[in-house]
Amino acid sequence: MSKMPYMIIKNFLDILFSSLLLLTFLPLLLIIGILIYITDRGDIFVKDPLRIGKNRREFRMYKFRSMIPNAHQEILNNPKYKDLKNKWEKNGNKLKLEDDTRVTWIGKILRKSDIDELPQIINIIKGNMSLIGPRPMYKDELERHLSKYPKDKEYLKEIFKVKPGITGIWQVSGRNKISFSERLKMDSEYTKNINFITDLKIFFKTPYVVLTRKGAYE
Repeated sequence: MSKMPYMIIKNFLDILFSSLLLLTFLPLLLIIGILIYITDRGDIFVKDPLRIGKNRREFRMYKFRSMIPNAHQEILNNPKYKDLKNKWEKNGNKLKLEDDTRVTWIGKILRKSDIDELPQIINIIKGNMSLIGPRPMYKDELERHLSKYPKDKEYLKEIFKVKPGITGIWQVSGRNKISFSERLKMDSEYTKNINFITDLKIFFKTPYVVLTRKGAYE
């Protein structure tokens, strides 16, 4: 199947499956949303950072808030988190769950099960994400990486041709064991050769990866 006709089918399948998933998980999503709100009266979803999508358009990626309010801005600007920020930057913008003091008690449960990612179903219905695609990035994360590895910019030409995904080649191939450069290369190759068989393999591998926590940075 050639790329263009498949992309039309892929968009149709995204809407179909995301609608079914939303109906299936709606009670769970409502319960989690209520629990997050009554815990600290803060936002249910993460406010920032915005993610970069197809054609480099920024969008808000829906994700249950698993940290304190404004956690991203806090680690960047609050002196209280200076040591945590240094550790975060040295680890490629990643922190182990046990080390990140910004994570709430309910957030730990959500992170351990990847349930915090479920609201991205809304992004698929809105049209700024796909079920399967490159991992969504945010602007300052990408800028920091490119300042050290400017040659990796070549991978972005392919990556930004398609919508980012809830799951993708990165998630089923090692996740956080993979460096940012390797991830960009991997997503670029996926986009360049996007096809039904590859997407099908990723789709069926994802539940195993989620359940076994394979490659999760914990």
